[in-house]
Amino acid sequence: MPTYTYRCHACGQIFQRFQSMGDASVVVCPDCGGPVERLIGGGGGFIMKGYGQGGGRGGRGRGAGGCAFERTGRTCCGRSEPCDRSRWGGGH
Repeated sequence: MPTYTYRCHACGQIFQRFQSMGDASVVVCPDCGGPVERLIGGGGGFIMKGYGQGGGRGGRGRGAGGCAFERTGRTCCGRSEPCDRSRWGGGH
């Protein structure tokens, strides 16, 4: 559930509420009872990455036909060698 930030027009109080996306917005200030507005926040977005998904870079990773090093001379992760040749002996 997201956290929403509100600001009171009457007293200037800024407060947050942990609400479901389907919950109604808060309309009155818990301190003075004045009208409030919900502020636009930066959000807490997330990025999903994983094997077989191209590493989130448009299908250039291992899951889309091997490491990009053989095709471009660079890897998606900035290594100077193919991703399947790990520095530590395992996979990327």
